[in-house]
Amino acid sequence: MEMPAPPKPAVVRVLLLDDDPANVFLRAAILRQHGYDCVMAGTVEEANAELDNIDVAVLDYHLGHGKFGTEVAAKLRQKRPEVPIIILSATLERRFGGVEDMHLLKGYSSVEDLLSALRGLEAKRRGEPVVVDAREFFYSRIAMAIGADVLVQIVDADANWQYVNEAAADYLEQPKEWFFGRNLFQEFPAMRDWRDVLHAVATTRETYIDRTRRGLMAVPRETERGSTWSVLAFPISLHDQRTGVVLTSRVLEQPGIFGQ
Repeated sequence: MEMPAPPKPAVVRVLLLDDDPANVFLRAAILRQHGYDCVMAGTVEEANAELDNIDVAVLDYHLGHGKFGTEVAAKLRQKRPEVPIIILSATLERRFGGVEDMHLLKGYSSVEDLLSALRGLEAKRRGEPVVVDAREFFYSRIAMAIGADVLVQIVDADANWQYVNEAAADYLEQPKEWFFGRNLFQEFPAMRDWRDVLHAVATTRETYIDRTRRGLMAVPRETERGSTWSVLAFPISLHDQRTGVVLTSRVLEQPGIFGQ
């Protein structure tokens, strides 16, 4: 006797609000390829007319002409508070009054980020626990603001790595994913002369600035001899509210093979 096939999960209906027709059509095409049903809107009024017929809302923040996607978010939250909301914005400004469930940065967030957010909200809707680990996103934005040519390491007060950028990973000759949770001084004993600096920054929340010829190691590498490094360490509140340290290093004068 054949068992009946399990019922297919209901298709998730996504409201897409954007005043740029090309953007909304592209997003709709991609989401439909991944099994979502899409309702497209180009204005606040069009979006408001669909609030009773959707499962998730993806709203562009700035719509032009003084209109904002958060107008729709506020109305949706009042009318149907169970519906998840994703805000797409070019900044991390906090003007939204807490109505958004997620915030994706336009220009930096990929299609995969949007799909991942939608999957997470689907799970939340089904009553499944959803864990969002925002460490990489949070710390990479700090590194991006500092510059790709700067070695950036973010550690907790005990010097356990929370993040390194590509430049630091290349310098320390390990893949980025290798660092998280490992201890800086255990893995690289030659950096132990930074122990007191990092401890002082984490505990006093003071900033340390130095120009040094030693680089990151106690003794400069052969290719660094004669180089002058600019080193900055400053305190930061980590993703879990503990105090951490951002250690940045950059070669200012680069003789030899580092020559400018």
